[in-house]
Amino acid sequence: MHEQVLCALCDKPEIDCKCDRYCWFCKGQYNIRMCVDGQYYCPDCREACDVRVVDSLGR
Repeated sequence: MHEQVLCALCDKPEIDCKCDRYCWFCKGQYNIRMCVDGQYYCPDCREACDVRVVDSLGR
């Protein structure tokens, strides 16, 4: 059984999150996605920090 990943700021899944989306690491705004730690990352920082994107069901 998987736990749902929630936004670190608003405690909602990515699909319901209304927070301003930018990479928490570099502040970039291109192709931002929530990752398994509840933070948003751009593609370059996801790769550099080795974090996985949350799947479409929020897991």
